[in-house]
Amino acid sequence: MPIALYALAIGGFGIGLTEFVIAGLLPEVAADFGVTEAVAGYLISGYALSVAVGAIALTAALGRVDRKKALLGLMILFIAGNLLSAVAPSYELMLLGRILAALCHGAFFGIGAVVAADLVPADRRAGAISIMFAGLTIANVLGVPLGTFLGQAAGWRATFWAIAAVGVAAMIGIASLVKPTPAASSSLASEFAIFGNRQVWLSMLVTVLGFGGMFGAFSYIAYTLTEVSGFSSAAVPWLLVLFGLGLFAGNIAGGKAADKDLGRTLGALLLGLTIVLAVFATVAGSRVATIAGLLLMGGFGFATVPGLQMRILSHAAGAPTLASGANIAAFNVGNAFGAWIGGLTLAAGLGYTAPLWAGAAVTLAGLLVFLVAAVLPHGEFHRFSPAISGQDRPGRL
Repeated sequence: MPIALYALAIGGFGIGLTEFVIAGLLPEVAADFGVTEAVAGYLISGYALSVAVGAIALTAALGRVDRKKALLGLMILFIAGNLLSAVAPSYELMLLGRILAALCHGAFFGIGAVVAADLVPADRRAGAISIMFAGLTIANVLGVPLGTFLGQAAGWRATFWAIAAVGVAAMIGIASLVKPTPAASSSLASEFAIFGNRQVWLSMLVTVLGFGGMFGAFSYIAYTLTEVSGFSSAAVPWLLVLFGLGLFAGNIAGGKAADKDLGRTLGALLLGLTIVLAVFATVAGSRVATIAGLLLMGGFGFATVPGLQMRILSHAAGAPTLASGANIAAFNVGNAFGAWIGGLTLAAGLGYTAPLWAGAAVTLAGLLVFLVAAVLPHGEFHRFSPAISGQDRPGRL
């Protein structure tokens, strides 16, 4: 794979750290600013909402900018946001720093996915996208535990200084290794015309449901581990490292499989994830089975990501960057939707395995939507050949 992909992966690593490490530092941040943990939680939810906004708004605004320059500009925004978080004298400025960093998140992955795909031949594009997203998975496996440890040992601000340094390294890598690309000549209105493509909307819906099911189950997994499986609270961070290992392995394997057969890969992975979540809910009382369930949930869940991103790109050749950003927004909508559904099951008193059952149901809905999309005109089962460039052949609404 081209070395430029690893510069994108470093950026993904830094962004993954920014998104997830705050959860481990929330008590220290809340105490420092004198706010309740519920108010401090807005640093997480505010970030997620800003990702969804930036994924479409910033991606659209940068659609006619050289993609290399766009990525460099986004990394500057990312660095500025984390520096503001590191020095923020008040909670409000800390939240502003989080929002600034989050705005670049969706646009970076949206634009970066197109850049990654363009770096390799057509039959290796999903694999290239998986390399970029590998930075995000490594952030879960290694970065979050190490970032939490650094914050607890040297103060939470030290973690954000370190993340800003990662951003600088990514910016240097992108500046040195990514080649300039000509700005798009199409108008903004013509780019938004991709949303007249039925398959684009169906792709986003599959992303919301397919990925949202896994994330909804994961959002409450600590309760399952302690209240059902019988692990201690101290064991939870280490168990989540296993989940992160599953994310990393699944991301790479899913990218390679999607390059060989996008349609069958997505169908098999969504079916597999549905089964894994349902079985996990059934056997969560066993510690050994729970460990296997964590690995498989992470593996099948993130193995869908390169394929889901490639699917929307294959149906939006007229505006791949905007479509890619829109699908990143769909991932975050799925995160929020899945967590909401899982929360409803807990509030209804259905037990601590209920979010797993709910996740299986949501993922199954995603599989059914995908199967419908695949048999419609221009779907995978109509032998539609994915392509990022060339003439788009959309199914119109």
